[in-house]
Order: sequence, then C-alpha cells, then structure tokens
Amino acid sequence: MASGQQLIKSDRGSMLTMSDDNVMMKQIVGTHAPDGREVDVKTLLLLVEDILKHATQQIDSSLTTSQAHAEMEDKTYHVNFVSMLDALSYTIDRISSEIAYKALDGTDAHATTVSLFNMLTSYSWDAKLVLTLTAFALNYGEFWLLAQIYSSNELAKSMAILRQLPSIIEQSGPLKPRFDAINNLIKVMMDVARCVVEFKDLPPAYISNEVPALSTAMAHIPTAVYWTMRGVVACEAQITSLTTMGHEFSISTTVAWELSTLAHKLSNMLDHLRKQLDTCYQYLDEKRNVESFQMLKNLFEMIHIDNMKVLKALIYAKDDIQPLIDGSSKKRVHLDVLRRKNVLLLISGLDMSTDELSILEQIYNESRHHGARLDSQYEVVWIPIVDRSVQWSDPMKGKFESMQSSMPWFTVYHPSLIEKAVMRFIKEVWHFRNKPILVVLDPQGKVVSPNALHMMWIWGSSAFPFTSLREESLWKDETWRLELLVDGIDPVILNWINEGKYIFLYGGDDEEWMRKFTSSARAVAQAAGIPLEMVYVGKSSKREKVRRVIAKITVEKLSYVWQDLTMMWFFWTRLESMLYSKIQLGKLDDHDPMMQEIKKLLSYGREGGWAVLSNGSNVVVNGYSTTVLQTLVEYDLWKDQVPVKGFDMAFQDHHFQLRGIARPCSRFDFPMTTGRIPETMKCPECNRTMEKFSTFLCCHDEVIPDELSK
Repeated sequence: MASGQQLIKSDRGSMLTMSDDNVMMKQIVGTHAPDGREVDVKTLLLLVEDILKHATQQIDSSLTTSQAHAEMEDKTYHVNFVSMLDALSYTIDRISSEIAYKALDGTDAHATTVSLFNMLTSYSWDAKLVLTLTAFALNYGEFWLLAQIYSSNELAKSMAILRQLPSIIEQSGPLKPRFDAINNLIKVMMDVARCVVEFKDLPPAYISNEVPALSTAMAHIPTAVYWTMRGVVACEAQITSLTTMGHEFSISTTVAWELSTLAHKLSNMLDHLRKQLDTCYQYLDEKRNVESFQMLKNLFEMIHIDNMKVLKALIYAKDDIQPLIDGSSKKRVHLDVLRRKNVLLLISGLDMSTDELSILEQIYNESRHHGARLDSQYEVVWIPIVDRSVQWSDPMKGKFESMQSSMPWFTVYHPSLIEKAVMRFIKEVWHFRNKPILVVLDPQGKVVSPNALHMMWIWGSSAFPFTSLREESLWKDETWRLELLVDGIDPVILNWINEGKYIFLYGGDDEEWMRKFTSSARAVAQAAGIPLEMVYVGKSSKREKVRRVIAKITVEKLSYVWQDLTMMWFFWTRLESMLYSKIQLGKLDDHDPMMQEIKKLLSYGREGGWAVLSNGSNVVVNGYSTTVLQTLVEYDLWKDQVPVKGFDMAFQDHHFQLRGIARPCSRFDFPMTTGRIPETMKCPECNRTMEKFSTFLCCHDEVIPDELSK
C-alpha cells in the first residue's frame, strides 16, 4: 500500500521489507469489515490511560490530568458506558487471553496480530486499537497491581510468588533497560491511539475525506493501528516471559533494542499523522472562522431588542467568565452592564499613542462631569486587537496591562477573548487598519457610525449620540471660522477671539522664515494700528524638530507658542479628522468651501510653512508661507487700500494676487493603516483631480530625508 510505504521508514529497524509490508497490509485491510457498531473509544481510552499511569509512574500521560480523571470517573459511571462495557467485556477478555496465550506458545508476532484483526473485523480502526489496548491494560495492570501491593497484602503475596514477582523485583536493576523500553513503547502506543481517536472525533459536518490531509491520514491509519497492536503483542510477550520463565529468560540488551526499534517506527508514523491532524485542525479553524464571520455579518443585518447578542458575538459568547474590566473600579464585570446602552467600541492595537489616549480620556471625563443624564448615555469599551501569529510575550503583556490600567472606561479582560472571525470582521467590514477606530452601536446593537473617532476629536461629547446622521448635522451647522480649528485646545486663543483681535496661527519648521514672518507681521500690525496676536502650532510630523523650534521661538520671544506637544498633535489630528469625516460621509469633494480650506491647510502643513490670519472668529487668509510673507513684506503696495476696503479685504486681495502667481503643489498623505482611503481626490487650489503616488516615509528627523521615494 502507498500509505504503508510513506509511513514505514526503510531504516535498519524495519522489521519487514517494503514488499513484505505491502503484502502484510493488504492482508490486514482484507480483514476489515465494519458493521457500523459504535464504541465510546474516548472514555475507554481514558480508563486505559488511568490504568497504565498507576501501573508505572514512568509512563507519561498527557490526558490524565485531574480534569481528565474527573471526566473519566463521570463518564465511566454513566449507564450507557456501563452497558457498553457489558457488551464489550467478552471481546476484551478474548483479546486479553489471545495475546497472553500466543505469547506463551511463542506464536509469531505478526500471526498473533492478524488473529486480533480477525477477531475485531466488525469494528472501526480506532475501536480495534482501543479494545486491544484495553485488553493489554488488564494484563499489564494486574501484573503491576500485584507488584505494588504484594508486600502488604497476604493474598497478593501468594499470587505474586506464583507469578515470580519477588525475584523479578529483586532483579529490577538489570531489568531496568527492558522496563524502560516497554514504558517508552507504551507511551508511543498511547500517543498513536489518542491521535487516531482525534481523527475519529473530527466533525463530519465541517470536514470530509475530500480534504487531502484527512484522506491521507485515513489511508495511513490502518498501518499505524497494525503496528500499535503489534507493539501491544510485543509488550505482552515481555511481561509473560518474565512471569513464566523468570528474569533469567533475558537479561540482555537485545530485547530492549527490539522494543526501541518498534517505538521508533511508531514515532515516525505518529509524526506523520500529527502533521495531517494539524492540517485538518487548521482547515476546521478556517472553515469555522468563515462560518462565524458570515454569522457576524448576518447578525448586524438583523433587528434586535437590545445589544446583548451583538456584544456577545463580538466580545465573548459564553457566560462562564466576566469578560470586561470596569475602568473605574478595576473589577471584572459581565456584559450585562452594557445592556441597552449606546456603546462606543474603541478598537486598537497595543500601539495606541499616549496623545490619543490622554485626549480621549479628557473628552470622556468631561462628558461624565455633565451630570447623571449624560453619564448614562454612552459607555466606551476598549477592544484590543493583537496579531495571533505573534507569540504573546512579557513586553506585550506589560504594554497591554499598562494601557488597560490607564483607561477609565470598560476594557476587554484579555486580547485572547477576541476570536479570529471577529478580528476579520473588524478589519474587513469596519476597515480597521491598526489606527484606532471608534465604532458606535446604538442600544439595539446597530452600527450607527463606523468610526466616530473623527467626530469625537472635532466636537467632543457634544457629538452625542455619535451617529452618522449627527455627524452630517454638525457639519451643516459648521462654518469656516477660527473656533473650528482651535476649539477645545487652548482657551487663550478663544479669549483673543472674544476680544476681537487679529490672530495669526502659523506652523512649519523653517526657523528663518518664522523670524521674518513674525517680525513683518508685527511691523504691519503696528503700521495698520491693529491688535495682533500670533501662535505657533507646529507641524503634523517631525516631532523632535518641532520641539527644537518651540525652544527657539521661546528664547527669541517670536510669538506665543504651545509648549505642550499634545496640543499640537491634537490640532493636526482634528484637522485630519475633518478630512476623514468627510471621506467617511462620502462628501470629500462636494464643492464645500470650508472643506477646501481645511484641505489647503493640511497640504500646506505637509509642504512647508503656512499661516492663517483671522479677525476674531472670521478667517481672512489661509495661505502658504511664501505668499503670506510676501503679502506682509509688500504692505506698502496695498496699505492705501486699507482705509478704503478695510484691513481684512486689502490683505486678502493682495494675497490672492500673489497666490495666483505662485501656487504650491497640493499634497495629502494617507497612511496604509488608515481604514478608508479615497480613490480620487480633487485639488483644493485648482479643483483638478490629483495624481496618486505610493510614498515611503521615514520619520527620523534630520537624519534621513522625509521623502524616500515617490
């Protein structure tokens, strides 16, 4: 048989030639005529393992844990198992007698094994094997039971003398290699039996013989069963020889070598079967994941009376543990605490930045301070997404626990609770790509926003209930004003707005330009007689360089500056969120003047320096570094228009003329970790469709240029 050729190695330990083995396996398969009778092989095997474990402590049994032992006791007292044993006891006794008798009369091991197959012709391959092991366990267990108790039990003592056990025990030293070889062989035989039983346990609803791994294993199992039963015959022969002929029968290394050779042969077969079994389990895992994924998709298309079904499907389906940690009490709780509430699922990896966490925590805590009404409106749950292919390590554990302990909201107890199908759903349906998202579920578990994080960054808790409809409504009420850019970041600027001052927000990392810009702006303000304030708000990248720029501005007293880099991060994150919010709503290029200005600002922030001038709340100019500076430098060219048009319009008109002469390229970078990247995008300057590039960036400030490839 092809299966026999693959399983049986042609090493020096092979007991038959390959052609002999093919003939032998044809003979064995010829005896196989199962009639469909069922045997509870798992429970029977647990009994066998328990006997062999107590027979000698040298036999390692991976299944006989306290849990497995309790399971065995529970099952063996079950009425169905007892009745099955009644039906099988005759067969087990026959096998037991057969292997003992054939060992006594010196029958060839193969012939004895064939006789067992003839006796078990009506049983499945796994049942043949387990029944044979059960019969062996009876004989072997009796041998060791007498050996263990004969010194303290008079009846056992007399029986042990008849079995020559005292002399065998006295010679345990010289006989140790033989017992070690027997024990090793028994261990491998039990491993093979477990493996064969596991194949029997594979659910036919999910896997069939059409799966190559299973069909290959099924072809090899008869060979593995034969050689395991052959191992039983060999072990029985050794025990019988000891009890009938005494230890003088064979104190040699030959017997141990033969048993070890058989164990080696079985180990090779076991390795092959385990590989096939692992492949089968992978296949099952994938199939179940596909099924679970589809069930999740279907679940979100249904109408529910509350959110429990959805939350259980996403977080943890059973009721045996408390799957959440309450961020306020740090105690474990059940999912019921979220029943019929608006739930915001914060989905992220373990690399969520401290900036994101601190701002989100600030918004969350502020919402809690609005009183009991708001307090009960929504709950946040952190769902950590960890790559299952990466081994869980102490640093990962430390990072997870650190993040979890810092969060004031609910968190999933451990990342392992999140199933593979759920992670696939989150990635494919909710477009999670490592950057955090905030999926909003209403009290019935319906998704009302695929990502409310943008909304949260822009409007905070006032965006409640964080639905896409609410997002659209907020945009309709919004106007292009300075508060949109700085709201919730710095009260100093809000005070300037209320005082009706002119305000320059500016950014970039060109120190020389900043010096010229700030000095020119002061000179123009003084000449025009307007109250002017300036604030440096950094850059969307190059954090370390921005830190150095802040120090220079502070030392040289160029202007007011945000010392806290988190404020700068939040400023740029809010701007990006405005863009992503529009992308999510499908209204990126809907000729919205406000959106065009936001896109310009984001583009300027990437390309270099920039400045936004406002008169109180009203934005006068949103311009690139060169054109804004030139407008200030050329004040003498347009100062005569100030009394006529007013400072705002005069500045705006001159800047517009310069902008028409030299317009910078518009550029937008979308990280691949961003869930939703637009297919096309229109330029905020000229309204033409922009070209699309793949860009590689390295953020090592001043060591390697930002842009490596375009």
